[in-house]
Amino acid sequence: MSYRITVDTGGTFTDMVVASDAGRQVIGKAPTTPERIFHGMKDALDTAADELGVAPEQLLAEASVLIYGTTRATNAIVQGKVAKTAFLTTQGFPDTLVLKEGGKHGPHDFTQDFPDPYIPQKYTFEIPERIDAEGGVRTPLDEAAAREIVTRLKAHNFEAIAVCLMWSIMNPGHEQAVGRMIEEILPGVPYTLSHELVPIIREYRRASATAIDASLKPLMQEHLRQMESDLRGAGYKGEILVSTAVGGCMHVEELAARPIHTVKSGPAMAPVAGLNYARIEEFGSDVIICDAGGTTFDVGLVRDGEVKFTRDTWIGPQWTGHILAISSVDVRSIGAGGGSIAWIDPGGLLRVGPHSAGAVPGPACYGAGGDQPTVTDAALVLGYLDAQYFLGGRMALDMAAARKVIETIAEGIGGSIEEAAYAIMSLASEYMIKAIHDITVTEGFNPAESALVAGGGAAGLNIMTIADELGCKRVILPKTASALSACGMQFSDIIAEHSASKVTLSGNFNYDGVNQALEAIDDELGRFVKTLESRGLEDSSIEYFLEARYLFQVWELDVPISIHRFRDQKDVDALVAAFHDVHERVFAVRDVESQVECLNWKGRARVRLAHPPEQAVGADVSGDNKPVAERAAYFGPIGRIDTPIYHGNELSHGALITGPAIIEEPTTTLVVNPGMSARLSGADNYLLETEAN
Repeated sequence: MSYRITVDTGGTFTDMVVASDAGRQVIGKAPTTPERIFHGMKDALDTAADELGVAPEQLLAEASVLIYGTTRATNAIVQGKVAKTAFLTTQGFPDTLVLKEGGKHGPHDFTQDFPDPYIPQKYTFEIPERIDAEGGVRTPLDEAAAREIVTRLKAHNFEAIAVCLMWSIMNPGHEQAVGRMIEEILPGVPYTLSHELVPIIREYRRASATAIDASLKPLMQEHLRQMESDLRGAGYKGEILVSTAVGGCMHVEELAARPIHTVKSGPAMAPVAGLNYARIEEFGSDVIICDAGGTTFDVGLVRDGEVKFTRDTWIGPQWTGHILAISSVDVRSIGAGGGSIAWIDPGGLLRVGPHSAGAVPGPACYGAGGDQPTVTDAALVLGYLDAQYFLGGRMALDMAAARKVIETIAEGIGGSIEEAAYAIMSLASEYMIKAIHDITVTEGFNPAESALVAGGGAAGLNIMTIADELGCKRVILPKTASALSACGMQFSDIIAEHSASKVTLSGNFNYDGVNQALEAIDDELGRFVKTLESRGLEDSSIEYFLEARYLFQVWELDVPISIHRFRDQKDVDALVAAFHDVHERVFAVRDVESQVECLNWKGRARVRLAHPPEQAVGADVSGDNKPVAERAAYFGPIGRIDTPIYHGNELSHGALITGPAIIEEPTTTLVVNPGMSARLSGADNYLLETEAN
């Protein structure tokens, strides 16, 4: 027997999905252990092995591939626990990270302080040099001054170095020279050169990505190597891959060299899973994916059967946070997960998040010292969760502790404990609905015409409320919902991207320059593909894209390119027509009189991995499908009512459960609201209806 293991370590739980070559999938779930990530992985592995009826050692020994996803990089950025990093830039441009892009929500709101730069300005050093926009040398590199600066970095114990010089994307000579100095004077200190990481136009974005990548290298290199060492020490001999922000995966050593690609890599896998579930249920090619974990609520989008990508991924709020600038799956996150803390603001209003109780100490009901009310505590008080059946009975919840912390909110809003708990759940739902609106309605995408796939351990608590508000008629909650990102990794491939900048206009197209840029992309991705072919992975393909805009516009759109060399005006006309189509789809505007300005060209190589066979779709079967118990649950205006409880493993395919009802799976709970229903499909997914049948 051969197994494929995928692991997603979140801020609260570690999710593991194990698929056998016979098509069976099981889930292992355990609290995350931040001090040493393998301990949580081992606990999840033990659960999965027990479900499969094999010893954990045997499961590891027989596994052929393990794909690992983590929030470690994202959390390090958010919490400011990255390496002490120096930022080296061209003389005269020390404020690139300070000024950012100048955007601001609420331009007349002067209550917010100006955001701090990612790297403190006192850690910024100016290198005497200057390359112009055509790649010419305006000011030669002052090597003596550069060496003196790098030597100073050694004296101040910098742990990493980010180098982003003006227009190095057109002529990298000066950046390369500084890189050689760092290797000579500071051997072993990791550094990042901007032209190698993100060769794109837009100085702040390139600088931000370079700074983030460099600052993560000491942390993530140690983390990934420790994880790999622990796995090998436990007897694992197969391939180890790490999920990336583009919805694919790469080998450990490649991610250690470019750790920025691990940021948001876990959430990036949820849309991959959502697309697969929608395809199985024949729910169409437009899909909204929600992933409600312990710390965050993540929303992704699949449009026309393609996962949506963006370069506008921010860590923290837009404009005031820090932008990744790498191409990544478009996933929006808010602090409204199961562990999100409820609180009363100074004006007396109820708030939920963005702060989370995390894995340690966790919600108060975990009994591990948590003393602040969370969404999970509210769900327990409302009767949605069974205190004795959490994680399939492996973890008991403390009802008294949950009621005690929710009581503090009840006092603040002047209501009962149940009313306070319901208000917390309702407010969390409103935040989630707004997050979905931000990625759909505001971009011309109608959620009512899309399928909705719900994932995450907390998704089933309020997904029917969310679907009803959005008008979604096709809603899927998989039995594997609690490990949606880890499920996405089961269907992932090895993916790499490379970009090149060449600015040109459709009315005066630079054929030679563009083709040279595309050739450079081909060379880089070709080396990547050949390396994997030498390891027996030969099924590969390359897609090409252009970042373009109408002349005098500020922001660009991604346009797929059907060819990889431009020969004549006919090819350019096809490109312009494709851009018009994309612009009209996104903005409902088509300006055929304007020239198209082409900025960045990129290629995306995909090397396909062997995916586990899909589980066979079973036919509807007869069964009693009776509830195993009843429990009083609170449903807002109608109050507490006796609610039938069902265990998912005792339901037969085709079973129709009408609300009010609660369906308990070992790692998730589905609340079926009054007047709504859920049907278990032959593919082991719950298909939800928000209207009475």
